[in-house]
Amino acid sequence: MFRFLVGFILGLLVIPVGAVVYFKAGKPPVATADPPLPLEAQIVAIPLHARIDREMPKTVPVAANEVAYVAGAAVYQAQCASCHGLPEHDSPFAKAMFPRAPQLFVKHGDHVGVSDDEPGETYWKVANGIRLSGMPAYGHVLQETEMWQVTLLVANADKLPPSVMQLLTPGTIAR
Repeated sequence: MFRFLVGFILGLLVIPVGAVVYFKAGKPPVATADPPLPLEAQIVAIPLHARIDREMPKTVPVAANEVAYVAGAAVYQAQCASCHGLPEHDSPFAKAMFPRAPQLFVKHGDHVGVSDDEPGETYWKVANGIRLSGMPAYGHVLQETEMWQVTLLVANADKLPPSVMQLLTPGTIAR
């Protein structure tokens, strides 16, 4: 009877420990192209960060300069601004999204938008999207260079030159 009880208790412990290891390893589906998982709203945050940490590019193949920012501004105006807003112009319908789309030109403490995130993390989010957030995957929509350009734009949102900020004015078409 004692061996049965010990086996039963160990069996009960294996399931939650296995689940924690599975989630911490970043194995559950978290990209928008992955098939749905039961209860994913409750479990997506931990594996999302683990997967991004594991898969995000560690080097940036595009120089962070005014040329990249200008090109990124064009991509941002066309693909991102409707949800993520423009400087001093939040997206009007982002407030109705769940979860709310972060406004990428709003100051949060000592940084603007996601300028405190590593560019590789933002690139991963642009390329793969995030389930249950409304963030689509642009990996099959934009070219890799375009995704890096928009990534560099928002990664440097707190220190963009005035010429680029001008391109992010509502009604302006960045070129």
